[in-house]
Amino acid sequence: MRAQILLARAHFSCGEIDGEFGSNLQKAVRAFQRERRVPETGQLDEPTWDALNADTAPPIVTYTITEDDVAGPFARSIPKDMVAQADLPALSYTSPLEELGERFHVAPAVLLQLNPGIDFAAAGEQITVPNILTPPPGRAAHIVVSRSESAVRAYDNDGRLLAFYVATIGSEHDPLPVGAWKVRSVTHDPVFHYNPGLFWDAKAGDAKATLSPGPNNPVGLVWIDLSKEHYGIHGTPEPSRIGHTTSHGCIRLTNWDALDLAAMIRPGTPAMLEE
Repeated sequence: MRAQILLARAHFSCGEIDGEFGSNLQKAVRAFQRERRVPETGQLDEPTWDALNADTAPPIVTYTITEDDVAGPFARSIPKDMVAQADLPALSYTSPLEELGERFHVAPAVLLQLNPGIDFAAAGEQITVPNILTPPPGRAAHIVVSRSESAVRAYDNDGRLLAFYVATIGSEHDPLPVGAWKVRSVTHDPVFHYNPGLFWDAKAGDAKATLSPGPNNPVGLVWIDLSKEHYGIHGTPEPSRIGHTTSHGCIRLTNWDALDLAAMIRPGTPAMLEE
């Protein structure tokens, strides 16, 4: 978990912090090693720890739960069916625990482990959280989406890597549209227009539906529209699945990584989608 936190602070995101050395963490480690010019082993070896520990900030800090954190409104549950989701007034968090997990980029189960016996619905409670809040990395001159790496990279005008994010990218049914595209627009708290004709796995008889905004919306908290019609980069209601499942062709990040990237780009930013 220390490695995941230090990588996140350096803007090499492995997605959700879960304390596991899985494929997402290995991708982030390799990207960090390449950028920091240490041997690219994909392992947390001594040269890599030396480079990571150049950041001397404490990896874990204390946070006091506020009234706003517990005010809601929270959804009782989020149905899996998109047509049923369209009946909800908002696709909100389901609990303060889920909300705080997203804020600190950590799996709710890990947040519970870090804070045994804590009531996350009680304002004033002090909890232990990953120390991941850092200044944004700056304006991106262009972004690169790699299907083979399952990652999104942002670069500045000098070709310096600003940020690395593990991602879920395309599928056999909806492959990544390889090519040179551009960002057309950035929409925060987007509604989601469900069109079963665009989903190969839609249920027979499904009708078009409009889903309300919220972190549990199918495209999360932000939609980055690309010049390729029907394609974009967006958040997700299921951060634990980033990098481990397929998508309907779009590029899916955790909500926090999608928001981070959205702050770095503008309409017209080049987006290279490659194998």
